[in-house]
Amino acid sequence: MQKIIVQKYGGSSVANLRRIQGAAQRIARYRRRGYRVVVVVSALGDTTDELVYLAHRINPFPREREMDMLLSTGEQISCALMALALIRLRIEAISFTGAQGGIITDTAHTRARIVRIDAHKILQELNKRRVVVVAGFQGMTPEADITTLGRGGSDLTAVALAKVLSASVCEIYSDVDGVYTADPRIVKNAHKLDIISYDEMLEMASLGTQVMQDRSIEVAKKFNVVIHLRSSFNDKRGTIICDPVRYFSNKKEAKRMEETVLSGVTLNTSEAKLTICDVPDKPGLAARIFKGISRQGINVDMIVQNTSRDRITDISFTVPRSMLKAALSVTRKIGRKIHTGAVFADTDIARVSIVGVGMKTHPGVAAKMFEALARCRINIEMISTSDISISCIIKKKFAQRAVRAIHKTFGLEKG
Repeated sequence: MQKIIVQKYGGSSVANLRRIQGAAQRIARYRRRGYRVVVVVSALGDTTDELVYLAHRINPFPREREMDMLLSTGEQISCALMALALIRLRIEAISFTGAQGGIITDTAHTRARIVRIDAHKILQELNKRRVVVVAGFQGMTPEADITTLGRGGSDLTAVALAKVLSASVCEIYSDVDGVYTADPRIVKNAHKLDIISYDEMLEMASLGTQVMQDRSIEVAKKFNVVIHLRSSFNDKRGTIICDPVRYFSNKKEAKRMEETVLSGVTLNTSEAKLTICDVPDKPGLAARIFKGISRQGINVDMIVQNTSRDRITDISFTVPRSMLKAALSVTRKIGRKIHTGAVFADTDIARVSIVGVGMKTHPGVAAKMFEALARCRINIEMISTSDISISCIIKKKFAQRAVRAIHKTFGLEKG
């Protein structure tokens, strides 16, 4: 039986009619080589942002259900146009919404999770030798309400379909041709990684690399879906995201890959830091603070509590800048209840991180990173670590200098 391949085309890859036609020609080549092809598309270019803008012009506080109804239309336009482009090339094709593709989600509007996929309609059309084009980013609740999967949700659509259809690979096409050791716009001699593990890619995605949605990587890891990140503007090999032990037939190659100390340096400038001053040093107060914040759906990341002095302390933590206003409001309310001092916000920060599975077995990695920053006279405000990453909060004006210094210190340059 012919192999199934899932291809996802991001917004930049279908930004206009010319690019849709270019992607259709690529899909047609795969179909003529004998593959059964399922295509997932994002909305054209900046369509989603434009729809969000229109919604907020109409109503500054739009209901999430209606936002899902609105935003899902962007991908439906793309998938219909893609099917028409393929038919023009004499490739039989049919377009499906997420619901028609059998994608059933929970009821969390604007951030739904996939519960199950009934792919029988997709398989029926593949057996008719048709290319199936599915609108990404969307699904349907059991009650038939349209939902969306959060920003970057088309990646999740593609990976989930690849798993259910037992596809040989899930190809993700965008305007970049893979994962680099650093942002090439910042570090000129950054080089593309041929292969990266799920854990490293997930860490890099969560730390600021805007290549794939982190939830899609979680699903790929859970079900061992091999992902190939590629550019839609050339035919070069991209970056393979996989479990190296399963991917390589030669175990020595897998071991050599995992012995690499670092895979890359990431930068995130979309966070803010909150500091609650003069928190009484009593058991349970930190729990009250962060429980109250979590109830508002605010994601807290790095947390630092200073050493207690005279039975009071300061607590600092980071939140996405998009949630700063809500975080500041709830934190000040809690502060008044538990009698803390002032609450300050700082948006002039950046997070620079290093990622690599080899860090676990190589001592001195943190010291080397801190020395690189010290040589540039960059002060570290906060630090967090995991098994495969180290992150530092620094002033935003030093961000790019820090990335270049760390990249050079660890010898991640080309060649």
